[in-house]
Amino acid sequence: MTVEHPGLPRRPVYLDYNATTPVDPRVVEALLPALGENFGNPSSDHAFGAAPKAALRLAREQVAAFVGSSPQEIVFTGSGSEADALAIRGAVLAAMTAGQVKPHVITQVTEHPAVLAACRALHDLHGVEITYLPVDVHGILDPTDVEAAITSRTVLVTVMHANNETGTLQPIREIADVTRRHGVLLHSDAAQSAGKIALDVGALGVDLLTVVGHKMYAPKGIAALYVREGVSMVPLIGGGGQERGVRAGTENVAFAVALGIAAELAATALVESEPYRLAVLRDRLVAMLSESLPGRVHLHGHPSRRLPNTANLRIDGTAGPAVLAAAPDIAASTGSACHSGTHEPSPVLRAMGIEHDAALGAIRLSLGRWTRETDVVIAAEAISRACATVRRTPEGE
Repeated sequence: MTVEHPGLPRRPVYLDYNATTPVDPRVVEALLPALGENFGNPSSDHAFGAAPKAALRLAREQVAAFVGSSPQEIVFTGSGSEADALAIRGAVLAAMTAGQVKPHVITQVTEHPAVLAACRALHDLHGVEITYLPVDVHGILDPTDVEAAITSRTVLVTVMHANNETGTLQPIREIADVTRRHGVLLHSDAAQSAGKIALDVGALGVDLLTVVGHKMYAPKGIAALYVREGVSMVPLIGGGGQERGVRAGTENVAFAVALGIAAELAATALVESEPYRLAVLRDRLVAMLSESLPGRVHLHGHPSRRLPNTANLRIDGTAGPAVLAAAPDIAASTGSACHSGTHEPSPVLRAMGIEHDAALGAIRLSLGRWTRETDVVIAAEAISRACATVRRTPEGE
């Protein structure tokens, strides 16, 4: 049973859980001892290191159980971006160290900016060839395109599990079947799917997997990377040899504890049908908008193969930023970027073949642990009222 959040205000209604989640009060309660009496360095051999060391070990076990791995395959990092960079650059640089000449990496055009940045860095700094594969109208990557792109120099494929904007789920298992046949490593950024749907690294077939704390009710500043046993990695940060020598630096025990508890709570919520509850609320929200704005509401992403909490949609005749500005009763987001007062559409939607002006109409509504039916009603009414007052200009302002 989910507890109420004592610090989450009821106005505006929070529908931006894909951006970040409130920290669960039970997570806060669990991490406090590591900030207080259990302050010691977990690498210390004296009495003050014992409790932090035990807490870190338990947190690693909890995260491992959450993703279906062994504890020694979990590496704690400071963010999802760092975990993605460690996975991508660490694996490719390890291949280069082992003698791979002119390595090749495959990704997709709709990846998270952290993944795209890591790929660019490999290209710019080390001359690594990067192939960016297209997606279909639903944002899904075709595994046959992955296979066609693999060469004798391919060392890594990196494809996100769920898109952060549309919620579309990628066919990771099918892609893993391809990469395994060719002896290529597979990394998946599961920042958005962790806690929303079940994760199992064995079932997915991945070699590397990113999980992010602040997307699953833990604090910002903590993440974890699953590294399959036997996968060689070059660390991004050298130093004292922490995290099996893959990520140096004295461990952030308190936030690792937070991630461990968050993983345990998420696993329980999945068993208690939280994804179904959120899917029902999400679908009701979309249905109410469709009823109040007949013929004007269009969903982006796959209609069924998507996260249960996410609805990315556009409303004809409006710009997403203008709608949200005119609806102060809700907190949501768009995929557009604002430059000097002019909005540019989401690259993800444009890569899916959505026209420029249509993409400018997009808003992302993402529900979470403390979303209730009354919130959905308030949001639908607020958006409908906003659409009656805003009009999109040619510039999308």
